Amino acid sequence: MSTKSPALVMLRRDFKHVTRNPTSIFNAVLMPVVMMFMFVYVIGDAFSVGVDYVDYATPGLMLLAVCYGLGGTAVAVNSDMTKGIINRFKAMDVPRDAVLIGKVVASVLTNAIAIAALLGVAFLLGFSPAAGFVDWLGVIGLLLLLAVATAWLTVALGLAAKSPETAAFAAVPLIMLPFFSSAIVPADKMGPGIKQFAQYQPFTPIIETLRGLLNGTPQTSDALVALAWCVGIALVGYLWASSTFKKRA
Repeated sequence: MSTKSPALVMLRRDFKHVTRNPTSIFNAVLMPVVMMFMFVYVIGDAFSVGVDYVDYATPGLMLLAVCYGLGGTAVAVNSDMTKGIINRFKAMDVPRDAVLIGKVVASVLTNAIAIAALLGVAFLLGFSPAAGFVDWLGVIGLLLLLAVATAWLTVALGLAAKSPETAAFAAVPLIMLPFFSSAIVPADKMGPGIKQFAQYQPFTPIIETLRGLLNGTPQTSDALVALAWCVGIALVGYLWASSTFKKRA
């Protein structure tokens, strides 16, 4: 292989694949920016949320930026599995953890680039957070934990799928779930049924925690629920991915 760490070799390989795929770059980085323009600049005045809409929507769109790149991760994982590339790595005695960690870290790095691009556009559109230094550390930490959690779950979905097409479809619920949360409008403005779903699904407390941190008014109850969801998703994804990798590779 290389004198370098196998995980670093896998990370470099996976990240190069992302950067060489225009569709992945658009979905992971540019699509969240397009969504920011659409919701804030085009139709933001239609929503009454009590504050400037860009300040309200940015935390939810940051979560969207994490989710929009997941389809590409699932497809990449499944392609490596179905084309036999992972079995070749196994024959070369590449550790299982190195293969999986490379996929996860590449996904997290892509998320970081997408969030940075999104924040740049948000500031251009008038985003004015009241967060202090510690609040920003909380935002970064929560987004990092969320990115790791969703990446592990997506890797597991990609490994479990039978083909790249089904892997892409399997990631769709994760991409759509933020739209049924408080990302775009407050949950209490939604209709019956959807309102309750939005209040109790995992992404709403994460968004509300981000919103509180960026406003400089974090709520401990939201933060604890958000952390619990992130840790739970990460644990399920890791165990599922490890088990599936062992069975299929």
